[in-house]
Amino acid sequence: MLPLDGVKVVAIEQAVAAPFASARLADAGAEVVKIERPEGDFARGYDSVAKGQASYFVWLNRGKRSETLDLARPQHKQRLEALIADADILLQNLKPGALAKLGFDKARLRQDYPALIVCSISGFGETGPMAHRKAYDLLIQAEAGLCSVTGGPSEPSRVGTSVVDIATGATAYAAILEALIQRGRSGQGADISVSMFDVIAEWMTVPLLNHEGGHSPKRVGLAHPSIAPYGVFTPASGAPILISIQSDREWAVLCRHFLEQPELADDPRFANNVARVQNRAQTDAVVAAAFAKLSAEDAINRLSKANIALASVNDMAGLAAHPHLRRIIVDTPAGPVAMPAPGAQFLGAARSYGPVPALNPVDGD
Repeated sequence: MLPLDGVKVVAIEQAVAAPFASARLADAGAEVVKIERPEGDFARGYDSVAKGQASYFVWLNRGKRSETLDLARPQHKQRLEALIADADILLQNLKPGALAKLGFDKARLRQDYPALIVCSISGFGETGPMAHRKAYDLLIQAEAGLCSVTGGPSEPSRVGTSVVDIATGATAYAAILEALIQRGRSGQGADISVSMFDVIAEWMTVPLLNHEGGHSPKRVGLAHPSIAPYGVFTPASGAPILISIQSDREWAVLCRHFLEQPELADDPRFANNVARVQNRAQTDAVVAAAFAKLSAEDAINRLSKANIALASVNDMAGLAAHPHLRRIIVDTPAGPVAMPAPGAQFLGAARSYGPVPALNPVDGD
């Protein structure tokens, strides 16, 4: 038995954030009815790389049942009402106010279905000066300052995945689980609002506090803005290697066993992390010189023996062949697709994952 067996979810959703949350609910055993407009979730058309289907849609819609509704039609509104009446959770990421205009305002839902958990995802929340704005992942990355701390020194950059959408979906999922626990105690549902801007602004706490403390962060590419050495170094041969020194003790170990200059552990320029960051160019130059004498294989062996944290700077080919990559197989209308497995494993309780739904045609009134 899965944790959410018997829980019913109605998801009026599209794109990434809400489908991420409802996919996790489905993985945990919930019955998820995905409501799609007649033309379907527009994420179905993002690309065609997964056996002719969109990668985002295949990833985020496993285990759901799709119903296509045209909510301009009275009969289809009645169908939605019936689904909500039988649901534990209503998840939606329509434009703020759109659900109310269709006759499903939250005050009425709370009165008619007091045990219902309603979770609404939006760009900027449902009130405030920017609540009316359209919002997509990259727009929020820019608006919340994430791009300003991402990339190299010359220009800002987007994070290479839809991190705002994913973070928002994960936040919504956690909030819904909290609401289910609370409902088990009180019998009452909840009204949850999750703003993409709020989610990523909270994730920006450390760079924001650094800025307000007089140390506005600068873009440093594949390095850490407040830890040194923590970045990429090039060996004499082979692929670049990223290392991370998290403490002064680890710095001393690196000096002794990799740099072969134990005296640098007590050098005032490098003796503590604050000094190493202030003298980052010198710190990195010392480390780079040691890497330049070794092949990638020798560098990795020496770092590993010293228990120094390191990583290969992989591309997607490297990930595809990575020995630690776990995959699941999900059925889709075009055939099975292998994709990375969810991060959480419940040991001794193997999970199976439901199929990705096809788009169903709209029935006439």
